Amino acid sequence: MRPEMFDKRNRFRVKAEARGVPSADVDRWLGAARPCATLAPRGDGPVVGRFGGPVALPADVPELPEQMHLVATLDLGALPADAMGLPLPPDGLLLLFARLHLDDVPGGASGRVVYVPAGMPVEERSVGHGYEAAELRLAYDFSLPDNEVIIDPVAHPHAGELRQAWSEVRQQDWCLLGGSHLQVDGYSTDPYGEDDPITASALLAARRAGEPASGRADPWERPRSEDWVLLAQWHGVGLVDGDVYWTIARKDVAARRFDRAAVLGFFEGPG
Repeated sequence: MRPEMFDKRNRFRVKAEARGVPSADVDRWLGAARPCATLAPRGDGPVVGRFGGPVALPADVPELPEQMHLVATLDLGALPADAMGLPLPPDGLLLLFARLHLDDVPGGASGRVVYVPAGMPVEERSVGHGYEAAELRLAYDFSLPDNEVIIDPVAHPHAGELRQAWSEVRQQDWCLLGGSHLQVDGYSTDPYGEDDPITASALLAARRAGEPASGRADPWERPRSEDWVLLAQWHGVGLVDGDVYWTIARKDVAARRFDRAAVLGFFEGPG
């Protein structure tokens, strides 16, 4: 385990046990930890992508809708596979787009994900990104469940204290980032921790397909190919105060069907 992750686990343990949570319950909660990559301009890790910047796409990709902004571009060849649990392609670029609707669209956002294989010819599009361009540097990280709907309070009677401890640790680390950042893989996070954008995306996809919704994915069970996952979450600060979530079925990541991704948002300030 990397030293920074070992330190983060210890900080969480200290805060949880200070709230009276038995050590065995802390261990069980940590058993649900999922690896993720935290990407931000501040840091000393390698550059693995960028915020904003020009939009370059293959010629066969349709024109983007009005006000569809490029939030981030990920260089999959530079993003280490061991930083995440997702079966992402080993190379190429992953472009994350979002169109923000603060008032008129349920979920607050729409968007798309475009995968550009390595070596594929691209052409620059005349699309304003709307956000300040910046390099994204990698930090190995992990996340813990913090969504009320995916936690059984009977099986986890100390869930409230554990979530509070995790929230404090997470907020401390976010403050060190000093602004907007991107999380790849892991659990989704929203300011209230009630519903879960990943689960919401799965339910919406099943409804659109006229299929029965599968049960919520249990954080303590082995991931299934049909489970929906967090591809990325953008925590915006400044121009947009809130979050955008790109979610997708795990099997579609493996099949490189990023066109099937869903995009949701939660905003607290003007865009």
